[in-house]
Amino acid sequence: MGLANELLSDKSLVVEIESLELIPGTGGIFEVTVNGELIFSKKALWRHAKPGEVYNLIKAKIN
Repeated sequence: MGLANELLSDKSLVVEIESLELIPGTGGIFEVTVNGELIFSKKALWRHAKPGEVYNLIKAKIN
């Protein structure tokens, strides 16, 4: 399941998410911000996110 689907299928988060935008980067690098705060950076960590990792970080930040 993709991250967007994972987030939008969580009924407790759907009411909190006003908008969701995925912007492709170059070279496989991506960063995730919530309300302007960086919560995950592949570039900084030099690794892919583990399954569910970004979802859990977003959920923790929103809740």
